[in-house]
Amino acid sequence: MKRKAIVLLTLLTVVLSAAYRYRAPLAAWLKGQDSEASARAGGTHAGHAIPATAESSERKILYWVDPMHPAYKSDKPGKAPDCGMDLVPVYAEKSPAAVDLPPDAVQISSQKLQRIGVQYGEVLLQPLSKTIRTVGRVTYDETKIARIHTKIEGWIEQVFVDFIGKLVERNQPLISIYSPDLVSTQQEFLIAKRAKDYLGSNPVKEIAANAVSLYEASRERLQLWDISEEQIKELEERGKPTKTLTLYSPLSGFVVTRNAFEKQRVTPETELYTITDLSTVWVLADVYEYELPMIQLGQTAMMTLSYFPGKTFTGKITYIYPQLDNATRTLKVRLEFPNSDFQLKPDMYANVELRISYGRQISVPEEAVLDSGTEQVVFVAHEGGYFEPRKVQLGAKVDNRYVVLGGLKAGEKIVTSGNFLIDSESRLKSALGAMGGMGHGGEAPGGGEQATPAPPQGQVRSSQQPGHSEHEQQKPKKPAGPSEHRH
Repeated sequence: MKRKAIVLLTLLTVVLSAAYRYRAPLAAWLKGQDSEASARAGGTHAGHAIPATAESSERKILYWVDPMHPAYKSDKPGKAPDCGMDLVPVYAEKSPAAVDLPPDAVQISSQKLQRIGVQYGEVLLQPLSKTIRTVGRVTYDETKIARIHTKIEGWIEQVFVDFIGKLVERNQPLISIYSPDLVSTQQEFLIAKRAKDYLGSNPVKEIAANAVSLYEASRERLQLWDISEEQIKELEERGKPTKTLTLYSPLSGFVVTRNAFEKQRVTPETELYTITDLSTVWVLADVYEYELPMIQLGQTAMMTLSYFPGKTFTGKITYIYPQLDNATRTLKVRLEFPNSDFQLKPDMYANVELRISYGRQISVPEEAVLDSGTEQVVFVAHEGGYFEPRKVQLGAKVDNRYVVLGGLKAGEKIVTSGNFLIDSESRLKSALGAMGGMGHGGEAPGGGEQATPAPPQGQVRSSQQPGHSEHEQQKPKKPAGPSEHRH
């Protein structure tokens, strides 16, 4: 069975090879039959040539080729030098659209275009924008965090803000502290004030200057302990020191941490409160490294949260962190959002959209671009079924479209589907054109002979394979009578 299969495969190969090799003489013979039948129907003699129609006479002849070897070309009519067959003219296409097209343009029939499913698009000049979608986490605005410490050592007498999360206003009292050092400093200040009042008008200038200097030094010491001007003025009016010092909030915000309790001894190292202003919040979002060139400071950002369906928050990019995460290949971007109603809470998760506007740009669909890695090609469709491969320079990819930096103009018709098969047709045409530069009779331009293809496995090469000379011998002779067929 295996031997029979090999024999059948060999016979099939020989038949197909013979059919391919004699396709041109067979077509010429059939054409002669049709011409003779038309001549008899029109009343002409079989031995006279039929005059060309007006349509064929108007078509321009590009060159002549050997029907047996289309690679052989000639710029004038005649016969093939080795087989003696008449050269066949190759006409220019009838469509006027091919006049200004480059030589690598290819024409495809409408039937073939329908079979391969070619679809078209248009080169558009339109505003382009892209949206980067990522996730973020709400956190505190680090520029609006206050950590409360006392600059004196003492004991807490009274606590006015007694739980975490309480909203406090600016200059609202937090705690009162008793400090022996503070009491003695107040006494020194009052003594210095009385000395200034009594000796300030002394005619001896040195005595008056020393009294004023002592007063200023005592006053400055109280100020360095964060005692306000109002408290110092009250001390001067009262004329006697107070037992405790009251600390006030430096800003409006929420108490985040608390370490202040009654009767507790405190030192300057003790952090009594941490207060955060949440009127604005930060959102830390992750963007991939390839998206980094698309973002910039001041760019608008939109944020939505699952806790507030249908509501969108608007902010902006205020900082791009310099360190890239080596594991996720992402970069932190800091966004700032207003939060006057305190709806945004720290550690909330949010969906963030960064919108990038490219302005009005020339663009093509992603499907229209054939990218070989070294060059990008778009097929431009012309009238008459012509397709021109056009090299383009591409910019950024915006969703499913590419920004075109060069090679195309707005309004041109391009191929968006089936362009791979059109590219195959174009490359086939280029390959056949390159074969046209080879010498006749199987010689390459360099003068070498073409290698004869090896026979299929199991087939013995025949010593009498048909060549041009054999075709000439086998060419049918002119019939003697009109009843016989002409070649």
